[in-house]
Amino acid sequence: MMQRNTSQMVAQILLLGFQSLQSFKISFFLLLLLIYCVTLCGNLLIILVVSYSRSLHSPMYFFLTQLSLSDILLSTTIVPNLLHNLLHEGSSLSFIGCLTQFYFFSASESLECLLLAVMSYDRYQAICHPLHYTSVMDLTFCIKAVLVCWVMNCAMIVIISVSMSYLSFCGPNTIDHFFCDFDPILELSCSDMFLIKTESRILVVPLAICPFTVIMTSYVYIIMTILNIPSLSGRQKTFSTCSSHLTVVSLYYGSTICTYLFPTQKTIKKILSLLYTVVTPLLNPVIYSLSNREIKQVLQRKLKNMSKS
Repeated sequence: MMQRNTSQMVAQILLLGFQSLQSFKISFFLLLLLIYCVTLCGNLLIILVVSYSRSLHSPMYFFLTQLSLSDILLSTTIVPNLLHNLLHEGSSLSFIGCLTQFYFFSASESLECLLLAVMSYDRYQAICHPLHYTSVMDLTFCIKAVLVCWVMNCAMIVIISVSMSYLSFCGPNTIDHFFCDFDPILELSCSDMFLIKTESRILVVPLAICPFTVIMTSYVYIIMTILNIPSLSGRQKTFSTCSSHLTVVSLYYGSTICTYLFPTQKTIKKILSLLYTVVTPLLNPVIYSLSNREIKQVLQRKLKNMSKS
């Protein structure tokens, strides 16, 4: 209890946000507000279209709805507070509020890693083992896979969040970022970081490294299978079934790896953080809807029915 009491010495956390962009804050605010609205509408549209169209009741689209839920959670965790931060040239959160934002941010980010891994396995089965696809990727397997992703993810993020709550935060209370991320929070602590950093390195294995390994392994087999297809049109048609997923994976992991693994200035880190917290949730439904023929056909039919009625 002594450690828990000392952690309350910092009651408020001040997020500086983008102080250097204050001269453009109204334009930046309107842009982010537009992105947030489009992100919510786009991901909700994906969920509704897949839910109400029987032709889209397949494992790939079921996992896509879960990815859209994760994107909505991520965007809602980050963007509203960022908009408030821009208007008030900084924003303050309670200590518990900062940890809560960190929890939901981390949970949505790691959930996206797990879901992208499950989706890559789905593409592997569809392309490399098409005859066994329906028997392997049945409804029971899909539901179990999604439940494991949600439960395992939430439980592991709770572990690191609770450990952070028992650190001693004795000042300063200013974070030079636009949300409560792991490293910026730890910079405020005056406790020994060995245990919590060890925990974070352990948890990153099942939540990030293992999913990335599954994705890379799946695509190695997918590419080998595609290259063995004799006709060029057959290779192109087969590759098109996983092009959307591969684009999302490249965008998500590319921005995340650049942010966390390569040392850069804080301003550049903030911009890179915008890519995977704000831009990626916007682009995911756009990428899947524009490059997916089945989704476009369903949307066109829905729009025609609405215009007739």
